[in-house]
Amino acid sequence: MDFIAQDIAAQIMMMETRALRTMTARGFDRRLAEAASLAEPGARGAVVATQGPRAVIGGLPVAVGDVVTVGGTGGAGTGTGPGRAGVEAEVVAVHRTEATVMPLADGWAPAAGTPVTLAHRGGEVPVGDGLIGRVIDALGRPIDGKGPITGTRLVPAHHAAPHALDRAPVTEQLGTGVRAVDTFTALGRGQRIGLFADSGVGTSSLLSMIARGTDAEVSVIALVGECGRDVRGFLEDDLGPEGLARSVVVVATGDEPAMMRRKAAFTAARIAEQFRDEGRHAVLMVDSLTRVAMAQREIGLSAGEPPVTLDYPLSAFSLLAQLIERAGVDRAGSVTGIYTVLMDGDDREDPVAYAARAILDGQLVLERRLAAAGHVPPIDVLASFLRCAWVVTDPVDTAAITAVRRAMAEQREVQDLIDDGAYVPGTCPRADAALAARPHLDAFLCQDVDDSTAPTETWSRLRGLARLLAAEDADAEGKAA
Repeated sequence: MDFIAQDIAAQIMMMETRALRTMTARGFDRRLAEAASLAEPGARGAVVATQGPRAVIGGLPVAVGDVVTVGGTGGAGTGTGPGRAGVEAEVVAVHRTEATVMPLADGWAPAAGTPVTLAHRGGEVPVGDGLIGRVIDALGRPIDGKGPITGTRLVPAHHAAPHALDRAPVTEQLGTGVRAVDTFTALGRGQRIGLFADSGVGTSSLLSMIARGTDAEVSVIALVGECGRDVRGFLEDDLGPEGLARSVVVVATGDEPAMMRRKAAFTAARIAEQFRDEGRHAVLMVDSLTRVAMAQREIGLSAGEPPVTLDYPLSAFSLLAQLIERAGVDRAGSVTGIYTVLMDGDDREDPVAYAARAILDGQLVLERRLAAAGHVPPIDVLASFLRCAWVVTDPVDTAAITAVRRAMAEQREVQDLIDDGAYVPGTCPRADAALAARPHLDAFLCQDVDDSTAPTETWSRLRGLARLLAAEDADAEGKAA
């Protein structure tokens, strides 16, 4: 009887396996049929309905990420004149027989019945040394008035982030030329750090200092959602010719469509990745991550996604992870990510700041109080940290960092007493020593925006500062005794 039962069980298992194979094969066949049914570039459809910045198109089998041209025949509501090209739009959602698209350019005024043509599938991004020293838009087109860009080639816009097991460990420090960064939050090549600050505190100035002083071979900078005046000021005053000569700048201003603002960050990431794939070390700077999330909020809500936190859809938070994970080290080169995060008020109430902090390796906090006092860069050292900074820091330097941090903490603890006139020297020798060394601490942490300090000099000055603090501490202890 046992043999019969085993035989029946084996037959049942074989039948289930055959059924599973049949279902799997049918699933593959269905997917292949769906892929084959997608339209080819040049195929035509029409606008079915419009609402705000989005349009619903029909009669054109497309996939998310495809780019279509809306209008272009001079018909009413196309936003184009006779003989002029239409407006490009990207597919953001696909339904059974229709798709939702959002514009990639201005002049967006489609009406029902406006013709739609499939321009191309997915997207492509120009990469190569020809981009260095140039300013481009989110589609890779030059906007700096210097003429066409040469020395580039097109690659697919989509590029998967390095697999977790393919990432090389962080072992080397990335010098930035900024003393407060290179010591208290020593960046490793391939790490991701956030610049958390209120608007107008000095994030752009700090980014430009890093772009000019970094020992990375190239900086790729995405300016997302900035006003045109600030973009020009950053390029001419902050970054300057010296910084631009070793940078690629991707710009999508705040008046551009949300699709362009989102795309600018990913275009910059793709360009930086290509430098990494070629064995070079690049720095990717996105200013700001908050405005990228705001662009995705506009896109997601227009596509019908429900809001979950302060009107942000879930896609806004998954997008942050997709962008940040693009940075990292592989076996050839590295992309070090620096992302600004705008905070107004308590960041615990800001879902973008909260989500970013969970993904990033660390944070640099810029304090408005320090900026108002003329402390440049206005980095709050005690509030800033970087995971695994000790990996790229010598143990002797780690001890010096700890000593300086302790002195700064002592200063902060008695600052309220000093402001109220209630502090009595001699009551706390360690605080007395820290206060005596304050001018030297400020001289180390403050740095002119045009000043760049080599890592060897930075560490030498920090060790000297630690020795000075030890001497001041001993002197204060002696006086107290």
